[in-house]
Amino acid sequence: MAVKRILLFGYGEHGKHIAGGLREDGYEVTIVEENEKRFDDARRDGFAYVHLIDMSKDEDLEALSPQRFDQLVCVMDDEHYNVFLTLSLHSLFPELSIVAISDSIHTTTKLKMAGATKVIDLYEASANKIHNILNRPVATELLEDFVMSRQGISFMEMHIPPRSILEGKKISEFDFAKYDVLLVGMIDIEHGHGFEFVTSGHDHVLNAGDTIVCMGAVEKLRIFKKRLSKTGGE
Repeated sequence: MAVKRILLFGYGEHGKHIAGGLREDGYEVTIVEENEKRFDDARRDGFAYVHLIDMSKDEDLEALSPQRFDQLVCVMDDEHYNVFLTLSLHSLFPELSIVAISDSIHTTTKLKMAGATKVIDLYEASANKIHNILNRPVATELLEDFVMSRQGISFMEMHIPPRSILEGKKISEFDFAKYDVLLVGMIDIEHGHGFEFVTSGHDHVLNAGDTIVCMGAVEKLRIFKKRLSKTGGE
């Protein structure tokens, strides 16, 4: 499967979290900045593809060849500039999908009018994430995971692979706290495909193929998710 390519505009407070998370999940992320310090920050953080341009100039945006990317993501810290950039990109490339972040319902409305395909409200993302986990815990929107990181805590789905450190253990037998994460619930494939909270009282046996949902600091969740694929003891 080909690696998806993301063209991300902005490497400020929001952009750093989102870019890092997308890269962690295997996406090829290209950063676009017009601030030299943030441009240098992105280079120091190990991003191979970073462009320093004047985003107010159509010719500079066109030179990026956005058509080569699977997704355009506007995460400028200045909400007014984010709207302007979304409008410019949609005007130049109306056929492309644009995801943008918003700080308020008013900005959300403006971004949609400007042509954003999807708008993620930073203050509603947490509530939406919980709602999605309650109703459809598998494959909720990737970006929402990382927008939540600005609040410090997030949820993450994890599929238990074969020979995982969790395989064959009961929930009560495994010390999730040791990894600084909290198990919220799971989908046990032996008991159907419905989501069940750990508070239900069932001490499930964890098997390869099951899906668990954990809560914790984003970095701790990523480390624990990688640990699941390793065999052997805890």
